[in-house]
Amino acid sequence: MRRILICTVLLAAALSAAHAMDKLVTVTGEATIEVAPDTAMIRIGVTSQGKSAREASDANAQKMSAVLSAIKASGIADKDVQTSRLSLQPQYDSGKGGPARLLGFQVTNQLTVKIHDISGMPGVLDKAIAAGANEMSGIEFIVSEQSKLLDQARDEAIADARRKAELYAKAAGGKLGPVVSIAEEGAPMPSRPVAAMRAAAVPVAPGEQTLRAAVAVSYELAQ
Repeated sequence: MRRILICTVLLAAALSAAHAMDKLVTVTGEATIEVAPDTAMIRIGVTSQGKSAREASDANAQKMSAVLSAIKASGIADKDVQTSRLSLQPQYDSGKGGPARLLGFQVTNQLTVKIHDISGMPGVLDKAIAAGANEMSGIEFIVSEQSKLLDQARDEAIADARRKAELYAKAAGGKLGPVVSIAEEGAPMPSRPVAAMRAAAVPVAPGEQTLRAAVAVSYELAQ
């Protein structure tokens, strides 16, 4: 008899929960924030050739030292400069017929440089290229306070979700109850890359980036 009573109680609870789940209002709240980037990341370096690996490496090291000195002389801190690529590759004659002939070696050394003052970026590029930099794989603009701004967008997305849910609840002749669940959707917009450049004193336009937050929120629908 006791087991039957327990089963009856559990079944009633399950039915009640299922009934409550039928009375939900689920909406998606969204918010976006337009913000100008305040930091730039550039990837710049030196590619050198030589008849031997030693010759190519020595030539590259000499030019890269000059480039690094020029970058630091522009006011870039040591912590904002990092080697991101270093390669040594043999170069062969691509002519047809017969075995491939070794022509020499190529060394590429690339730095990733973080520039906190975007307006000063053209000057940094000028000095680096004048010092011997001959490779640049691109520029990326970054919002340094992205986390704080995304938190603001999340607050606004929750408010947007509640506004929508209240409209639906009113239209259904009910009232909005407590929150049942919240799930964040999507991901922050990625940093905006800019095409590679190989010339100094080229004006750049960082524009604005869009930070987006989206949440799916379920509320109980009360009568």
